[in-house]
Amino acid sequence: MATILGNKASVKAGAKIFKTKCSQCHTVEAGAGHKQGPNLSGLVNRQSGQADGFSYSKANKDSGITWTHQNLFDYLVNPKKYIPGTKMVFAGLKKAKDRYNLIAYLDQATQPHP
Repeated sequence: MATILGNKASVKAGAKIFKTKCSQCHTVEAGAGHKQGPNLSGLVNRQSGQADGFSYSKANKDSGITWTHQNLFDYLVNPKKYIPGTKMVFAGLKKAKDRYNLIAYLDQATQPHP
């Protein structure tokens, strides 16, 4: 179990969400390359639009957002509303628990591992 924004979250449940909702467009492993969406390695606490070699929308590059847990939580409910003009086609995760679990997974899976 992990704690995300003061709420208990399951990394394992988050991994399942990532596999079914995100892995078609994103990878998390360092050096894995981009798909339709950017590789998410190093995502947490990185500024939006900064993964080397990915062609981000102007809206994403210019948003000035840093991907904190809170910003990820708010973004994942409706990406197109959070960053108007983003290329991300994902409709979002409406359930807060799903977002907590996904963020717990991303927090663990996207960190550099020695």
